[in-house]
Amino acid sequence: MPPAPARLAAVVLAVELLVWPRFQSPNAGATVREQFLLKLVAAAVERTDHTVRYDPAYVRIAYPNGDVPADTGVCTDEIIRSYRALGVDLQKEVHEDMEHNFSAYPRKWSWLLSHTDTNIDHRRVPNLMVFFARKGESLKISSDAGDYAPGDLVTWDLGGNIPHIGIVVDQKSHQIGRYLIVHNIGQGPKMEDVLFNWKITGHYRYFGTNSLP
Repeated sequence: MPPAPARLAAVVLAVELLVWPRFQSPNAGATVREQFLLKLVAAAVERTDHTVRYDPAYVRIAYPNGDVPADTGVCTDEIIRSYRALGVDLQKEVHEDMEHNFSAYPRKWSWLLSHTDTNIDHRRVPNLMVFFARKGESLKISSDAGDYAPGDLVTWDLGGNIPHIGIVVDQKSHQIGRYLIVHNIGQGPKMEDVLFNWKITGHYRYFGTNSLP
């Protein structure tokens, strides 16, 4: 049997060989959180290759990992589908937090009654705003484009208290040089320079409840 120091070195090497691959993709120089955001951005950009008919209709879906038909959806569905590509199920995570903290979520809308609804709760922008603020990072709202980084989630008021949500990606506007937004405002998932097109109401960063070590 090798001496104790040699055995310890062998154990450390074995652990490193098991863990190290997780830190190699997609960027060996990035931290785990940075890697997560890189993957999230890639998933959001990939969504722009899909044809989606804007349809806000209430749909009964499976739980967990439920989704409306792939060729339909609204702004929140692009966020949900981007996170789901990384194994983060916002339907499940929002539902579980609402069940335990129902009073923290908005109740003034007619669609939110006295109980949770796994079919729709996670597809409502106001609910996502509360969830991301509670479980993620709330970042400052500013008029400086440099304060918004790839992987950040942004919410807006389109006017008349109509909420909207999108995700900042790593591609920039050729004209202005600021990061573009992937969102669905009626024409399916698009990547556009719309960061300051409407009043910003929220700015968040979320890594998923169980997605990081």
